[in-house]
Amino acid sequence: MTLPSAEFLLIAGRAVFLVFSFVVASISFTAWRRATRRQTAEVLSQTQLVLQRLAALAARVDATRAAVAQLAERPDRPAAPVPAAAPSPGYQIAIRLARGGASRDELMSGCGLTLAEAELVRRLHGPRAAELRQVS
Repeated sequence: MTLPSAEFLLIAGRAVFLVFSFVVASISFTAWRRATRRQTAEVLSQTQLVLQRLAALAARVDATRAAVAQLAERPDRPAAPVPAAAPSPGYQIAIRLARGGASRDELMSGCGLTLAEAELVRRLHGPRAAELRQVS
């Protein structure tokens, strides 16, 4: 048995390396193609979704244009003034109490007002700070 020469071993090593490199390259290329196809399909589905939403928005814009056109066709008529509502009896009592110097808590318990309403009634109808100093 003779040992193969070093030159033959180097050539055989190169051949094995080339075959191995070719296999790795083909596996990588196949994986790259699959990933590209998957990404392309994902982009296409997202594009379809965007197109559907765009079509829905276009339909809304068309409906809005039609509504605006109908409003523009209406004859100009003055808006009827809204009659001012008379304050409820609870507020009348609260105003009288506030003018008499009632506290916020008294307004809340006696007239059924919320904290903000009682504070507003006191500020609007209660005695002024100068009047409070004169009374004291």
